Amino acid sequence: MRPADPKTGTRELGDFLRTRRAAVAPASVGLPAWGTRRVPGLRREELAQLAGISINYYTRLEQGQSTNASDSIIESLARALRLDEDERAHLYALARPAPAKRRRPARPELPAAGAAALLDAMHAVPAMLLGRRNDILAWNRLGHALLAGHLDAAAPRSPQRPNLLRLLFLDPHTRELYRDWDDESALAVSSLRYITAQYPDDRLLAELIGDLSINSPEFVRLWARHDVRLCSRGTKRLHHPAVGDVELHYEVLHLPDSNGQRILTHTAAPGSGSDAALRLLAAPPTVTGEPAVA
Repeated sequence: MRPADPKTGTRELGDFLRTRRAAVAPASVGLPAWGTRRVPGLRREELAQLAGISINYYTRLEQGQSTNASDSIIESLARALRLDEDERAHLYALARPAPAKRRRPARPELPAAGAAALLDAMHAVPAMLLGRRNDILAWNRLGHALLAGHLDAAAPRSPQRPNLLRLLFLDPHTRELYRDWDDESALAVSSLRYITAQYPDDRLLAELIGDLSINSPEFVRLWARHDVRLCSRGTKRLHHPAVGDVELHYEVLHLPDSNGQRILTHTAAPGSGSDAALRLLAAPPTVTGEPAVA
């Protein structure tokens, strides 16, 4: 994927429409399922009919031969494809991309002002600051201990700071941390899909996708599905090497005017075993650097 290529946006739009069309069962929209179908889901002419547009125009959209579709056409396609809120926003971003900006040298992100201090003040909450490319820009002590204790605590301040997606797909320690790795990886890739449509000219984001595509067949498989979801909250089940199994609620706090930076926080139900595990992990380290055991 090369976001700087002017054909990339239309190609991404075509891929998204094809995958969403394939995901709609004909019977679910009142169409007969009989007859031989070369591909799952809806045919082009069926989707065009449901959306109230001509098959010729829809075919041009899928083939990248038509740009700047009207809002009414995008809404009709979103309804016909039964897109959720995140998928609808993604469709708009692909079909009505922002004007291309002048190419500037790609630069690593800097933490938003005050964000690192905010993380440090959250003593009892594991937290990290993520850039739009999923680079880890900062973490507090508990966030580091929970999610990346095998890495140097100063790693986010280094030129080669860790990237959450690279860790998830390419680092065996991180892979072992997530009890539901399949679900976690699918969610991460669907979120990356959403982000790439918001920043189509980000060369470093394209390089991340290229690197993962070369080194992880699992990433390639998930990327080809073109699932889209903006992660905001949910549950993570971890198997931590120091405190065992924990189940945590996570929230993603998007920072205003920060070009996609966000704070990822984790909390446990009060009084639960996971809460006790977090308190153990937060205890001052012993001389050996391991969490103190009560």
